[in-house]
Amino acid sequence: MVAKERQKWKKVLYDNQGKPDNYVDESFLDEMKKNVNTRTYELWNVIGESGLVSQQLSSICLFIVAFIYMDEGDLSPQFLFTISCCATVLGYIIYDVIDGGHGRQQCGRTRLDDLKSVCLFLTAAVGLSPILKTLTDSISTDTIYAMTVFMFLGNLLFYDYRTTGAITSNALSLNAAIFASVCLASRLPTTWHTLTTVTLAMQVFALWPVLRRKFKSNVSCSQPAMTWLLATVAMVALFTVSRVGAILFLLLHMAITFLFPFWLIKLQPYKNNIHGPWDEAVIKDR
Repeated sequence: MVAKERQKWKKVLYDNQGKPDNYVDESFLDEMKKNVNTRTYELWNVIGESGLVSQQLSSICLFIVAFIYMDEGDLSPQFLFTISCCATVLGYIIYDVIDGGHGRQQCGRTRLDDLKSVCLFLTAAVGLSPILKTLTDSISTDTIYAMTVFMFLGNLLFYDYRTTGAITSNALSLNAAIFASVCLASRLPTTWHTLTTVTLAMQVFALWPVLRRKFKSNVSCSQPAMTWLLATVAMVALFTVSRVGAILFLLLHMAITFLFPFWLIKLQPYKNNIHGPWDEAVIKDR
């Protein structure tokens, strides 16, 4: 009986060891580990990566400014459509030059396939423009603007910043931006405005991020210049519409670029994730 009491306790439930099921011995905490696989960040790396958020925010601001100009009649939709299409062709050429044909070989797409996709989108956009123009006539303008704000916030939140977080979704982010553009397009006077707004949304939120990623992966030194160039253009554009909006954008841009990364680095030493035998078992494939 004494030998049984002195027998070393084992962490098994199928054997009656004379102990309650929730009993643990003094070696229980020996298996505790802290901050397993924790990544240590450096300030300037975080500042550089924060540029992706600023670039997306700047793109949204430029799109909104273009809508305001069209809504006030200061910008012709035909002119904006022509300029945006020329910019898209230029971006396509730049992408091809930077890529060198590697991406085209991997996905198996040809330039003819790209041309077919463009023609299909333009045909659908032209055909659906009259429908999109009257789609939200029964909804008040205030509600439309509120939905637009939430959709653009969703675009920022779910945008694929090339992180490992499960919250990112490129499809959800793009759909939110397109839905916001449709809401704004319904407040404009003609179908030409609707066509231009939807087309511009596809160019800004679907094609432009692809070119930015290509620049980031192939010409990494271009990221700071692109971030500050986009931020400067967006701030100047906002200034022509609203000085308060331009100041708020500048403050937000500075906070995203410098304040939040600095805050993250300062809070990093306080990270304390514990792991131990109480965690749920994970089955690993060999």
